Amino acid sequence: MTVLAAGALVAQGTPLAGATEAPAPAEASRARHLPDEVYGGAWKAGHVQGVTVDRHKGYMYFSYTNLLVKTDLRGNPVGSVSGFTGHLGDLDFNSKDGRVYGSLEYKSAKAFYIAILDVDRIDRMGMDARESNVMSTVHLKEVVDDYTADMNGDGKFDGDTANTPDHRYGCSGIDGVAFGPEFDRNGRSMRGKQVLTVAYGIYSNVKRKDNDHQVLLQYDVRWWRKYERPLPESAPHRSGPSQADDKVFVRTGNTRYGVQNLEYDDHTGNWLMAVYKGAKPQFPNYSLYIADGSKQPVRGPITGQPEPERGRLLSLLPKGLHHEASDTYGWESGGQYGLIALGGGRYYLTEAGTVQEGGVLKQTARSVQHRWTGRTPTPFERLGD
Repeated sequence: MTVLAAGALVAQGTPLAGATEAPAPAEASRARHLPDEVYGGAWKAGHVQGVTVDRHKGYMYFSYTNLLVKTDLRGNPVGSVSGFTGHLGDLDFNSKDGRVYGSLEYKSAKAFYIAILDVDRIDRMGMDARESNVMSTVHLKEVVDDYTADMNGDGKFDGDTANTPDHRYGCSGIDGVAFGPEFDRNGRSMRGKQVLTVAYGIYSNVKRKDNDHQVLLQYDVRWWRKYERPLPESAPHRSGPSQADDKVFVRTGNTRYGVQNLEYDDHTGNWLMAVYKGAKPQFPNYSLYIADGSKQPVRGPITGQPEPERGRLLSLLPKGLHHEASDTYGWESGGQYGLIALGGGRYYLTEAGTVQEGGVLKQTARSVQHRWTGRTPTPFERLGD
């Protein structure tokens, strides 16, 4: 049972626009030919952060915070990469260059990167990200600028903490990543070039008024080869674009560490944002928000900022649960540990777990196919249910 904040209105099982239309035969066929479940194994590592799949070659990739695991679609381990002393987050597969892109945080060094993994080279277990030539990185200066912003003007950086007025927009770094079209184009049109979208992490802080937006940056990665560098821990580099190609804001209310998993669904043209629920009582604090890809961003006020600020605002899809007082739409859903749009109204949602093996606590992940129903409060239905 889902309890909504005061003033919430529940939609009557309205399906997501476009998601429950009869899928194109090719789309439906591709989704049906993927396994219902893929097990990511049990590992002495951090909990699962994100997953992605290469359908053409038949591999799935699991991020376990400080470990990347490559499996076939039967769940058999094929290779692994360790040596991530930073935080490896959400992943996405770039079909244009055949590589996997993931968010990588080094907060102690005030540095944030996109990790780019040459996954064809991951052919054995226990490879090292620092020594095996499978990973390059690109530095994101704009994220660093917002993370280190001295918002109270006291001339000092307060560090990795939520209990400060610093960190512009409440930025705690980055997490969700996804490939999709530019925001300036109609989200339902696949004619536009594909770019990388990167979502901010956002500190949970119920006292602030300037942290109620999800922040999405877009980058054209076709030109990133000139920036790519290895990442020696002793000397984190700063090679990367000086700013994002686009920056948009989606007002959802404050969440706990922002968009955990970001996914573009080319069947509906929408952007799915799975989050850890926020705590502000004036918002409904849903766990899934969907940005409406059929609408172009419009310029408007970025609410709650210390100084008046305007930016490009992307609206939420007006479906699902509706909190009237804040005019916020969303759903109660999984997907925070892994979310993949497969087309034809099918998705992989990843379940995190733990298991004891030989007295050692290990983290597990299982990606399970669901179909979109659009029903409230929970819009996904596990296949076979």
